[in-house]
Amino acid sequence: MKKILITGSNGLLGQKLVELLLKQPHIQCIATARGANRLPFTEGYEYYSMDITKREEVEDIIGKTKPDVVIHGAAMTNVDQCESEKDNCWAQNVHAVQYIVDACRTHDIFLCHVSTDFIFDGAAGPYTEEGEANPLSFYGWSKYAAEKIVQHSGIRWAIARTVLVYGIAYDMSRSNIILWVKKSLEEKKNIKVVTDQWRTPTLAEDLAMGCFLIADQEAKGIFNISGKDFLTPYEMAILTADYFSLDKSLIAQADSSTFSQPAKRPARTGFVLDKARSVLGYEPRSFSEGIAILANQL
Repeated sequence: MKKILITGSNGLLGQKLVELLLKQPHIQCIATARGANRLPFTEGYEYYSMDITKREEVEDIIGKTKPDVVIHGAAMTNVDQCESEKDNCWAQNVHAVQYIVDACRTHDIFLCHVSTDFIFDGAAGPYTEEGEANPLSFYGWSKYAAEKIVQHSGIRWAIARTVLVYGIAYDMSRSNIILWVKKSLEEKKNIKVVTDQWRTPTLAEDLAMGCFLIADQEAKGIFNISGKDFLTPYEMAILTADYFSLDKSLIAQADSSTFSQPAKRPARTGFVLDKARSVLGYEPRSFSEGIAILANQL
């Protein structure tokens, strides 16, 4: 049996990972998150409360459970909040990674660390794994600093970079573009959606699968794990309206300058997936398939 410990198991990625790992007969799953377990099912895995910003808790739980692999998905991901709460962001996204790396070093554990397209400035997307980082936001800088800690740690590591993750989880604290568009159009609201940003939006189940493939194979290095369709948020909104047969005339095109957001967003990110496909056998769903999966879960 291979033991895999997940951080952030209450979050969207964490929930999908636990569900996926429970289906693997050769995997023993250890779920961790801050505070109480919010997963709607309790069978088939162990749960421990672990605050990643507390070194003692990280050392204690990882030392006690001794996993073969840690998939570190917990992070502060609200990009605008990271601008206003810099200390909190750095504690969760940087210091915590150092604690996890140190625990992995002590117990010879393979680490799969989840990162983001926001380490790039968006001048040259879509990016391969060799793209040059140049973050535009404090969130981006925190995730870039974390990558550097992992890369220079001397442990066995992988970094799974991803883009604009969407999906449905239990007890969701945040919405996503599909749910937002669907709800707005059902309520007959006019919405403005940007046409000057490009992404490869990622279904949470696909990201979970990519992380599992890395963890299972203990494949070292950086991997782009995202969706395969290169789209603007406006195109995503139109596809969503089409799928649910809602009124597209309510969707107006806008550019980023229309919205005043504290954090600067990269214009063109998105990922080239050749490496993940050839090395891991990773194959994500299309955005349209992702909408259908989401609709099914509603």
